Amino acid sequence: MRELLAHVQFRGTIRDRSVEPYLRLLKALRSKRRVRGVLLDISSGGGGAIPSTDLYWAVKRLNEVKPVVASIGSIGASGAYMAALGARKIYAYPDSEVGSIGVIFPHLAVEELLAKIGVKVELLHVGRHKDAYQGLRPLTEEERGKLLAVADDSYSSFVELVARERHQPVEQIRTLATGEFWSGKTALKLGLVDALGDREEALLDLARIASVRPEKTVLVSPPRAFLERMMGRGSSVLTAGVGMGVRDAVEDLLLESWLGRTR
Repeated sequence: MRELLAHVQFRGTIRDRSVEPYLRLLKALRSKRRVRGVLLDISSGGGGAIPSTDLYWAVKRLNEVKPVVASIGSIGASGAYMAALGARKIYAYPDSEVGSIGVIFPHLAVEELLAKIGVKVELLHVGRHKDAYQGLRPLTEEERGKLLAVADDSYSSFVELVARERHQPVEQIRTLATGEFWSGKTALKLGLVDALGDREEALLDLARIASVRPEKTVLVSPPRAFLERMMGRGSSVLTAGVGMGVRDAVEDLLLESWLGRTR
């Protein structure tokens, strides 16, 4: 059986829709015996709290089965940094932007703007605060406090996760969790990453850990995303008619095909 390393790239904003195919891919890689290690090549400014957490757990659960080394590209911020925390080691370029440990809830109030152009919006709602977060009117002090309390809960969870994965005291991480970025060099000094280097150096380290030659590396993409592109947008009826077992079998065949290719 030919042993391989898998190279998984993630780019862009972390959203439910963008993350779901990667959750399936990372789960599938756990059971692929030929794959002995995974390079998570990630460059992202982060995104939603829940999809970021899902991606973190997918990486961590994979790392419990076989080694995962994360390589942060131009940016590994917020949810992207959270995802990288699930790996066994984190590499960053000296000039990567790393960190942004924090939580933000944007709230835009466009009521006055709409009034200026003659647009009036009336929201019929039941529940005193149901219209608070629709982006029309400013928040009241009470509503602002409630939203900040939710943000604080999410922030505390993020800080505790970083502290646990980086083996540092929570209070030490809290001093770093200001929402700001650090260069890869500074992130290394702060203990937020394990090493400096490009993705090839991260791959060499993974190859050493997994005892597989680095040239035996395949670039693997989410199979379902590929399948859906192949079927095209006009095939929703066809797709709906395909049983999940058949879809999974086709995806597994595609994955096996990709795993048989070397770069």
